[in-house]
Amino acid sequence: MLSLVLPDKSGELADIPLGYDTIDKYKNDSTYFRAIVGRVANRIGGAQFTLDGTRYKIVANEGNNTLHGGPIGFSDVIWTMKSYREESHVTFGYESYDGEQGFPGDLSVSGTYMIIETNKLGVKTEAKALNKATPVNLALHTYWNLGSHSNGDILSQTIQLFASKITQVDEHLIPTGGIINIEELPYGFLQPRQIGSRINELPHGYDINYILDNTGHRHLKKVAVVEDSITGRKMELWSNQPGVQFYTANYLENKRGKGGFVYSSHAGLCLETQGFPDSVNHRNFLHRLLVPDRLMNM
Repeated sequence: MLSLVLPDKSGELADIPLGYDTIDKYKNDSTYFRAIVGRVANRIGGAQFTLDGTRYKIVANEGNNTLHGGPIGFSDVIWTMKSYREESHVTFGYESYDGEQGFPGDLSVSGTYMIIETNKLGVKTEAKALNKATPVNLALHTYWNLGSHSNGDILSQTIQLFASKITQVDEHLIPTGGIINIEELPYGFLQPRQIGSRINELPHGYDINYILDNTGHRHLKKVAVVEDSITGRKMELWSNQPGVQFYTANYLENKRGKGGFVYSSHAGLCLETQGFPDSVNHRNFLHRLLVPDRLMNM
């Protein structure tokens, strides 16, 4: 997503997502601006997993671990346009080959961006395994700032997250398999509050998978509500996924973006709806395994 221009409470227009002005800058991007990430979003500990008795060693790109599919994940390849209807939708597709970044099996994926009515944007991702079982976990990695992409930071904006638990992680942000109740912790956002109100209690900021309440069905459910009191802009996020990674752009530093504006830490927020990170290595997590002849909608 290159841009999304919306009015504020006074009718003034502004571009909301962070990003770049040119395609060339996206080719060398390490922030995952605007991307659909995969084959497996988020982190896989030790860059390995076992499936059907076979140990797969995939390509590490964050220390000894794999992040967002490896150094050449789905955010770093060229997708082709499959269909387009003006003011309605556009669908992009990618054919991932057996062994790409170490993952098994050929995989066909698509992402559709849809304009629904005048104030709703829908994103639908699908994946189909063609010849082998494979883990799949696609996520949209847009950085939002409801003030505008050049607003500064998102710390004064409020968020409500409909989740009372998170997946516990170690010092490298790899899940341990534990699940933590967050009611009294800085992670708790069941009641709306400013993003920056307790962020100083964390080492760097928010970068954690929330286990969404009411995950026992595949229908769309409300995930989060974000609001900027200055502009009056408000965003509701709905998804059919069991988790969401809340990330406050902790590691952005001197990234020159659209219009020459320089993005710094906390310049945007990501709400990446997803299966649980590293689920291929934790039996108690909801697995994101796709087998041939089965379509996964995400």
